[in-house]
Amino acid sequence: MDMGLNSKTALVTGSTKGIGKAIAIELAKEGVNVLINGRNYDEVERTVNEMKSDFPTTSPQNATCDIVDIQQREALFLKYPHIDILVNNMGIYEVMQYEDIDDEVWEKYFRTNVLAANGLCRFYLPKMLENNFGRMIFIASEEAIMPSGLMPQYGMTKSMLLSLSRSLSKLTIGTEVTVNTIMPGPTLSENVYQIIEGMYPNDDRPFLEIEKEFVTTNLPQSEIQRFIKPIEIGRLATFMCSPYASAFRGSPIRMDGGMVPAIF
Repeated sequence: MDMGLNSKTALVTGSTKGIGKAIAIELAKEGVNVLINGRNYDEVERTVNEMKSDFPTTSPQNATCDIVDIQQREALFLKYPHIDILVNNMGIYEVMQYEDIDDEVWEKYFRTNVLAANGLCRFYLPKMLENNFGRMIFIASEEAIMPSGLMPQYGMTKSMLLSLSRSLSKLTIGTEVTVNTIMPGPTLSENVYQIIEGMYPNDDRPFLEIEKEFVTTNLPQSEIQRFIKPIEIGRLATFMCSPYASAFRGSPIRMDGGMVPAIF
């Protein structure tokens, strides 16, 4: 299906690996020129070169930037003042006990997972409104609406993104600009893959068997009984960026594999 995105420009934060890279790849398949973002120049450049090789009709660009840093963000705005699509994917997470989380950690998660994304929105949203086209997507988590208690500092920030998305959507009334949030469930990113492998050292079984045992034991509420693949989220995000998704407005879109036991 042609998503109607050819020659659009997208900034996908944290797009050198994991969900962000999967989104960047799926957008490029639709002819989108993707600005690849990360903090490490060499990793970003390597990803850009991969994209150029795999999708030669597009023009991926190096957007190395620590978006948490205000000065670096401003430099990014000068280099890339106009985009059609913003995917706020970058975020940090870690399993932590509530009593071990001090104010410095709470502030770090707020700055990284919320304020950095909001800073990008504050710059690009007015330009999208002026152009009467734009797509903003926040990548949240099922933790936003079903906190596990294993990482409260993370869940708090993902809940905030739902509220921010709804608030920003109110500013787009009557335009072709949309703001939405995707809430993935447990996803098999590179980091998760390494964590799972580390939990089963010297285990010669195929990873699919190890994955099934892990999910069955640790995520019994999952209805798919496997990890979500990044490409699945990438395809959903690509559709949400397309003109065909213009009726989605401030929507929290669950792709959680049945983790959340709710009817809404």
